[in-house]
Amino acid sequence: MSFEEFKKADPSTLPIGKLITMIARGQSIYMNHNLDDFGINATQLHLLYEISLQDSPNQKSIASRCNINKGAVARSIKKLEDKGFVERTVDENNRRQNRVSLTQKGRKTLTEAYDVLNTWEDEVIREKGYVDKEVLQLVLKEIAIKTMELNEKEE
Repeated sequence: MSFEEFKKADPSTLPIGKLITMIARGQSIYMNHNLDDFGINATQLHLLYEISLQDSPNQKSIASRCNINKGAVARSIKKLEDKGFVERTVDENNRRQNRVSLTQKGRKTLTEAYDVLNTWEDEVIREKGYVDKEVLQLVLKEIAIKTMELNEKEE
């Protein structure tokens, strides 16, 4: 379906998952273009955000929270460490695990990269005024929780 055909499509015929995927992919493309100056990509930004939410999480918990496999997280964390955004330390309780924390550079970059993300959100959400951003966040969070619950039952 072309972009013009998509714009004319009846919204009720479009699966919600497809729309969410299109939005997520489009946001990643936008973010990757606009994060070049920071030396990170959208996935790495997502990891920095998750690390900032916890007190020195291990790589396994980061992978679980980001829904990314452990190998991909390990590779991304290594790149972030090499660039000085995070530091890894061996977990004293389990020497086979690494704890990850943001460096000062990582915290500063995360704050500045959020400005890019907020610009995107303002363009696609607030500018049209279809829905209040906070209401949308609440609804999407509830959908995400239900999705996670359903997936847990499948495992």
